[in-house]
Amino acid sequence: MMTRILTEQPIVPVLTVHHLDDALPMAEALVAGGLEVLEVTLRTPAALASLRLMADQVPGAIVGAGTVLSTDQYRAAEDAGAQFFVSPGATDELLKALPTHASLPGVASASEMMRAFDAGFLVQKFFPAEALGGTSLLKSIAGPLEQLHFCATGGIDASNMASYLELSNVLAVGGSWMLPKDAIEGGNWQWITELARQATAVAAAARPAAAHATATAAIL
Repeated sequence: MMTRILTEQPIVPVLTVHHLDDALPMAEALVAGGLEVLEVTLRTPAALASLRLMADQVPGAIVGAGTVLSTDQYRAAEDAGAQFFVSPGATDELLKALPTHASLPGVASASEMMRAFDAGFLVQKFFPAEALGGTSLLKSIAGPLEQLHFCATGGIDASNMASYLELSNVLAVGGSWMLPKDAIEGGNWQWITELARQATAVAAAARPAAAHATATAAIL
């Protein structure tokens, strides 16, 4: 499931919703700009209610939960309607609890990648990408860990997203650069839609279709 989702939608906006009233217009603005896979971080009191609203009321949106730190959070997000789950790291408990077909466990080293692979996760979250060496590290592990593919997040924005998407072992990137604080606070949802459209266009130009088709076929 994650392979299909990220192959079709290589940009995952990361939403931190502080006010429930912002949830629907924020999600609708992103979907209107072509970004349909939405990761709602479980870092605010409004997170679960926002996730449920988006999942129930935004046509075309694929809504998941981010910053999943425990099995309790995973179950709460699942009850709220989350279709996928993202964690910044990966404890043994989480690796056992999260569904392998619909989750991105966070990894930061070759050992963590191998441990998540042993648990059945072929697609993983590489985080924090820029702080760990970014595209250079991902290139270096592409050979020895050729079975794995990643959604890279952490320090990624409009200026460097293309360099990640050009890599054969990167299916997608995640970030919040298309959600400026000023736009949210001012209710300027059209601004967010335009930034989403720009990101979608960059992804379409940068992503090597042939390489990703090969990767997808290998995983599936």
